[in-house]
Amino acid sequence: MVIDYETFAKIHDCHDRQGLTIMQTARTLGLHPQTVATWLKRVRFEPRRRRPRGSILDPFKPRITRLLDSHPYSAQQILQRLREEGYGGGITILRDYVRRIRPPKRPVYLKLHFAPGECAQVDWGAYGTVAVDNTRRRLSFFVMVLAFSRRMYVEFTVSQTMEHFLACHEHVFTAWGSVPSKIMVDNLKLDGATGFHGAGVGIRADHNRGGAGNHPQRKLRKRACWDQASSGR
Repeated sequence: MVIDYETFAKIHDCHDRQGLTIMQTARTLGLHPQTVATWLKRVRFEPRRRRPRGSILDPFKPRITRLLDSHPYSAQQILQRLREEGYGGGITILRDYVRRIRPPKRPVYLKLHFAPGECAQVDWGAYGTVAVDNTRRRLSFFVMVLAFSRRMYVEFTVSQTMEHFLACHEHVFTAWGSVPSKIMVDNLKLDGATGFHGAGVGIRADHNRGGAGNHPQRKLRKRACWDQASSGR
């Protein structure tokens, strides 16, 4: 017989303090003698632990786990599949279980790593307008960042044409005294340029000595390389 702590204390009080026998204690408390004898053997009260009740979902839990591992199914989609396999429960218990075990969503991106001098990132930005003669023109800025060291170069211009784009490259290469092996461009659009915009475009910088005055001659070659979601460091 299951009793509470108060009854347990009364049993021991009658027997231990008042000196009543098991039969007398049983009559006094209205209990079966066997119940009194059982609880007198226990020095400490320990309530009976209830066995966890089984769930109608238990036989299907391995199947649910496999489904979620293969595809991010909704609880409703999983319910339809379990119905075909004999599941007779409701959607609520299934939805609660799916919410508990569903793998957490993780951001989808690729973290890139570069060696020193291997790559630089290039982009345009806008900073309002500026007065030029009797009119106002859009003020843009060219930005190049070395992927490894995060060293940054910024140059303001009044246009985003290919001419300005290439001139800014010459300026930053001169200022740094070096040229990265490749340049990563993300969502770049050049005014008046065709075939040189879009996400995830890579540029390889080929540079050599030669030309008038023996100045460095550089060529930029466009090639697809990275997905938009993976750009950056």
